[in-house]
Amino acid sequence: MRLVERYIFRRAAGAFLMSLGALIGVVWATQALRQMNLVTAKGAALLVFFEITALALPFLAIVVAPFAVLIAAIQTLNALNADSELVVLNASGASRFVVLRPLLALAGLVAAAMMMLSVWGSPTALRVLREELTKVNVDLVANLVQPGRFVTIEPNLTFHIRSRAPDGSLGGLFVEDGRDPAVSFTYVADQASIVEMFGKTLLVMRDGVIERRATSDGNLSLIDFQSYAFDLSAMTASTAAPVFRPSERSTAELWAAGGPDPDAYARANAGRLRSELHDRLTQPLLPVAFALITFLGLGDARTTREARGLSSLAVIAAAGALRGVDFAATSAGGTSDVALATLWLLLLGVIAASLFVVASDRRLALPRLAASGLDAVADRTSCVGRRFAERWGLTRDREEDEP
Repeated sequence: MRLVERYIFRRAAGAFLMSLGALIGVVWATQALRQMNLVTAKGAALLVFFEITALALPFLAIVVAPFAVLIAAIQTLNALNADSELVVLNASGASRFVVLRPLLALAGLVAAAMMMLSVWGSPTALRVLREELTKVNVDLVANLVQPGRFVTIEPNLTFHIRSRAPDGSLGGLFVEDGRDPAVSFTYVADQASIVEMFGKTLLVMRDGVIERRATSDGNLSLIDFQSYAFDLSAMTASTAAPVFRPSERSTAELWAAGGPDPDAYARANAGRLRSELHDRLTQPLLPVAFALITFLGLGDARTTREARGLSSLAVIAAAGALRGVDFAATSAGGTSDVALATLWLLLLGVIAASLFVVASDRRLALPRLAASGLDAVADRTSCVGRRFAERWGLTRDREEDEP
């Protein structure tokens, strides 16, 4: 790679890393807000919250990385043109590939990273995420230790605690147990803690009272205790198995259409599994396509009188349209083989057509009528702006002249 190509690559890579970090931060914040119920409603610790939200980062990186390449390419090409570096390269007789190669190198590295994440990293992280969410949802302790709330663990069994200490001990425990039709129990304890002992989960209560009430005649008896253990093992759903979605299944499972012994979900959603497989394999093509689209729109040198704002908007619109059609084809791929073929043909066709345009040294330009119309609109807008500026300037002058 030549010196000028390394220079362009460094600028583009720096812009890419900044854009990627900003986009991931914004998207992660929205996902983190969606999972705040883990702390507020489920009572999970902050460490569990950050662990679960961090597991979504590989998937988020796949989603935003192509757009980070798009932003980096737009920023780099506009900066090169503003500094007249594109003009110098063109005047020196350099090939258009001198500017395109660094962008394609960056897009290729991003595509390789996306392929690794798409095929292995993201499914693995999402699978662990699903398992952790399932554990939190069925975790008896996480549902129990919610101060100030009456929590029904199962029918006719309700828990309430007043507070929870930093060491995990519970204060002001109230348990209403009416699962036995013949007799109901009410437990009230000043302190309690949940411990694992002898392979069981026990709620150890201290300094409390047990109220026993017979259903048949309503006879009531009270028992004071200093320590009492309530067995929670039967209510701990430790064998709950999560149902993995297509994005959470390994690529090998998707390739084998759900695996050698597919579960009920895989049998009922074979089309979605096939569509997810094609989506994983085509996602790395997006940054390459975005880099080529950006170069076609902004890779040529222009004078300062030629506005690049419309070209930048056109590039963004084209990339957005490509991503939208790609998403639509992926969504329809679960029921249509034509949509899956369109997915591949679209991305490969855009890449091949863009490379052909660059290799044949052709320039993309708006039709003459459209260009004339845009120029007229730009001239009219500039004229109106100058009039307002002149009027504002005269008014300011008068204000300065007044004593």
